[in-house]
Amino acid sequence: MLLACADDDYEPPPPPPTGDVVEIAASPNFENDLKTALINAEPGQTIVLPEGTFEMSSGMILDVSNVTVQGKGQDKTVLDFSQSTAGGDGFLVNSNNVVLEHFAVVDTPGDGIKFKFSNGVTVRNMRVEWSCGPCEETGAYGIYPVQTKNVLIEDSIAIGASDAGIYVGQSDNIIVRRNLAAFNVAGIEIENSTNSDVYENVAENNTGGILA
Repeated sequence: MLLACADDDYEPPPPPPTGDVVEIAASPNFENDLKTALINAEPGQTIVLPEGTFEMSSGMILDVSNVTVQGKGQDKTVLDFSQSTAGGDGFLVNSNNVVLEHFAVVDTPGDGIKFKFSNGVTVRNMRVEWSCGPCEETGAYGIYPVQTKNVLIEDSIAIGASDAGIYVGQSDNIIVRRNLAAFNVAGIEIENSTNSDVYENVAENNTGGILA
């Protein structure tokens, strides 16, 4: 499905340069260790998450640019916010050239993954899901870059959002490809944005499939 043709030569910026690798252990202190790693992250760093399902009590925030957060697979590394007591978004990024890849964010009280004011957004092989479907308790948006530039969302899954599974708003230079959006109110929504290329996605069992 072609939404609006972007420059044929356009591709988002490459992932951050390879630098130090910080590996988070699968331990009872996983949440605190991850928060500490995000706070202390340095540009060029890759934060590697272990395999497993980890209960989270509050959302994660990344304010450092040129960082990759990488799991072992969208079905193997799962951040479970079903018992979150602090509310808010699951994973909020306010910095540039950040890559989130190969893990899942499930049952967040707010939005699943949110980028705001970011230049260089890559979401790859991620899963954002609410187990009850688009009910009142779910967050509004699954994968949610807003007021961003140079956005790539690929090979990811968004299920059960009470508004849009994948939403890109007020943004420029966007590629959304090879994703699955299912059982959301809106599957994929691109709003008030320019240079958007949306193709090879599957939108099924949403109230509306693709909205521009």
